[in-house]
Amino acid sequence: MKPAPSERFDRSLVWFRRDLRSADHTALHHALLQSKKVFCAFVFDDHILKTLPRQDRRVAFIHSSLIDLDQQLRALSQQSEAVLEVRHGEPIVCLVDLVKTLGVQAVFANHDDEPYAIQRDAEMKGALANQGVAFVSFKDHVVFERSEILTQNNQPYGVFTPYKNNWLKKIRPDDLKERTVKPAAGQLVPIADSLHKAMPSLKDMDFESVDWQALHIQPGSTGADVLVNDFVNRMSDYQQTRDFPSVKGPSYLSVHLRFGTVSIRRLARLAYPLAVQSDAGAQTWLGELIWRDFYHQILHHHPRVVTQAFKPAYDAIIWESGKAAKQLFAAWCEGRTGYPLVDAAMAQINQTGYMHNRLRMVVASFLVKDLGIDWRWGEKYFAEHLIDFDLAANNGGWQWASSSGCDAQPYFRIFNPISQSEKFDPQGKFIRRYLPQLAALPNDAIHAPWLAKPLVLEAAGVKLGESYPLPMVDHAGARLKTLMRYSVVKTKTD
Repeated sequence: MKPAPSERFDRSLVWFRRDLRSADHTALHHALLQSKKVFCAFVFDDHILKTLPRQDRRVAFIHSSLIDLDQQLRALSQQSEAVLEVRHGEPIVCLVDLVKTLGVQAVFANHDDEPYAIQRDAEMKGALANQGVAFVSFKDHVVFERSEILTQNNQPYGVFTPYKNNWLKKIRPDDLKERTVKPAAGQLVPIADSLHKAMPSLKDMDFESVDWQALHIQPGSTGADVLVNDFVNRMSDYQQTRDFPSVKGPSYLSVHLRFGTVSIRRLARLAYPLAVQSDAGAQTWLGELIWRDFYHQILHHHPRVVTQAFKPAYDAIIWESGKAAKQLFAAWCEGRTGYPLVDAAMAQINQTGYMHNRLRMVVASFLVKDLGIDWRWGEKYFAEHLIDFDLAANNGGWQWASSSGCDAQPYFRIFNPISQSEKFDPQGKFIRRYLPQLAALPNDAIHAPWLAKPLVLEAAGVKLGESYPLPMVDHAGARLKTLMRYSVVKTKTD
């Protein structure tokens, strides 16, 4: 039998943010335990929205996921009317208005450790305190957060492997235990019709809708459930399949983790038992989840990484600049580099808002170490185009590729875009999907068309410089230039 709520508060409100689900939800779990009645709300933060392009797929994903969340909350509360109140504006204004209107004594939420969110929540706590309302927040987005995993000297880790080892040593069943959400009758309540405001449409907020079916994406927890159930049957193969973009290897859950339409604890609960039984696929995937925790604690302890290199010496590097750099960057963005795997990957992100993880490393290395462009340019482009954009992971990934981050690849390790293509897309299936102009090339020519014999190009209908660009740089020459560019780092760290 479910224990009766302690009813510390007569009325509370759960503020959903990057946790758009009703199951295994820490803030909602505690609100139900401590409150007689619980209201639910989400605010489209105008401070964030006003900086985004009108075609931003993330806003559309959130919007569709909120519709799905409201259906879940209605089912839990056995209500026919909307249970989730959705507002659009400045969060403090919207939340203070709601707490006044509803007469709540506490707002429950889950932690968000991004720099803007920390500032916003501090201001929110003060504004609510002025109204005599408590602001209570919980860990939910990661398994271990902030300072829960520290070195023996009580310092945050800057290298992944010892962090991972400590993570695995520290994990206990309670860390992964489901935060149950089982409201009593009449406990989870909708806002009265006279006070309820209709959920703003994407058009109301000046954003465009998205054809999710065309992108093969189903938003919300309903969509996450489908992917989880599918991936469970493929997890054991993850180690062997994850690096090949034409193979169904990834879980494709990154966007759901980003917006909390699936619980990180649920995913870790699936992987951990298999991992301890030496299932290589589960071990590798659990390792990816631990990387996610690692990057979030890096952002928490070193918020400067948003604009600066984790390793300060790397900020002495002189990147390409001026008109020439802008032209190189534009060609990279538009998939006109002349290197098929790089261009196909950029076509994927531009067309779908998603990019395979192996390809994220390939295109990042190419931008930084073949073109000599500041990693921050690429990080910003990904931030604007990835539907699963997460500040901590995106920053960590780009700094890894540029060798400036924590536990990054050595600066002299430079991905060869041709050998990466031959190794991870050997039959050119991925390239053909996104670069149809190269589809008729044989497998041994599709990775580096400029090296193919003229008759092979002619037979495939490929005209270099016309139907497909010539390489914008010579990789071997670019590699030597990069080693010289990075020599300033060696000098500063000697």
